[in-house]
Amino acid sequence: MLQVVQRQQRLVYNQGLILYRRNTHLSKLLDRSPLSPTADLKRAGLKVTLPRLKILEILENTVEHHMSAEDVYKALLAEDTEIGLATVYRVLTQFESAGLVTRHRFDSGQALFELDTGDSHDHIVCVKSGQVAEFKDEKLEERLREIANELGYELQDHSIVLYGVLNPAE
Repeated sequence: MLQVVQRQQRLVYNQGLILYRRNTHLSKLLDRSPLSPTADLKRAGLKVTLPRLKILEILENTVEHHMSAEDVYKALLAEDTEIGLATVYRVLTQFESAGLVTRHRFDSGQALFELDTGDSHDHIVCVKSGQVAEFKDEKLEERLREIANELGYELQDHSIVLYGVLNPAE
């Protein structure tokens, strides 16, 4: 069954298609109930600072699930928060090292960041707009495990990125 992974609430559609909208405060560390950004930073072993808190809150509360450092910077400016672009890059790199975010480099070449929720999902990117959607397909996951087994491997992880043109009618 194909699942399109997005943000906030779970919506069920016809023909077995399930859209997921993620809850806020999700991170790789979520073996727990949702906590504050402060707790997320402490669990990741990071000192709680204003720039880290603000950037984590933006990543957790944004409608856009995949954000560039520039997108985060613009969101900070829109909130009248004066944090420099270099600080945004440094904090995002720290978050990546701590396992809070995942960095993606799709064909655009620009690094995009998303909260690392610990779930396995793949991406599809519109080659015209750059819009990124997430999906999960259990049949595909099973087939990937079969291929790895046939070749003598135990599958540890995978990354699939599909590229296409988003149908404006969808």
